[in-house]
Amino acid sequence: MTEPKISFAGRVSLAFGSFFAILGNAELAADVRRLRNGETFAAAAVAPAAAPVAPVAPAPAPVAAPVAPAPAASTIEEASPQSALQLLGLLQRNARFVDFVEEDIAGYADADIGAAARLVHEGCRATLREHFTIRPVRTEAEGSRVTIAEGFDATAIRLTGNVVGAAPFNGTISHRGWRVEDVKLPKLVKSHDAKVLAPAEVEL
Repeated sequence: MTEPKISFAGRVSLAFGSFFAILGNAELAADVRRLRNGETFAAAAVAPAAAPVAPVAPAPAPVAAPVAPAPAASTIEEASPQSALQLLGLLQRNARFVDFVEEDIAGYADADIGAAARLVHEGCRATLREHFTIRPVRTEAEGSRVTIAEGFDATAIRLTGNVVGAAPFNGTISHRGWRVEDVKLPKLVKSHDAKVLAPAEVEL
């Protein structure tokens, strides 16, 4: 009986399966080469028990590329919340920052909010300038046209808008960015709980 023709999708599946099967089976590879050369199989070769191509087995998975081992635990530095809590405590002490953010300002007039925001702004600015040295990432004025060369630091410069092609890029500075050059946070006393941003006050 004539076997039905295999569809195109079936031929693609068979081709991929045969490819990996030939890679993993030297005898099958030899048989396929003999078939392509027009040779015929011996009787033993075509017996059902010995025919390598009779069973339809799933193709072996391709060998994955070697994956670099994960870094050892000792090389991974866990982020500590202490410095962030310390800074938040300084902003609360000098600018009443947490008080301002946690306050429900829906019932206040804009003039009252503006006056409070001015005090918070002055305190936050003084705190940052006392404990951090902050400089712009780009020294050019905002609105200036600049050229970003190939190999630029993607952590310091973020391209926005219609980013197409490869560097160099020509664009306009919409924000100069900020970079911290030095940090001068005071050392914490071991007995100090940094999670207490401001102690509760009890008037006697």
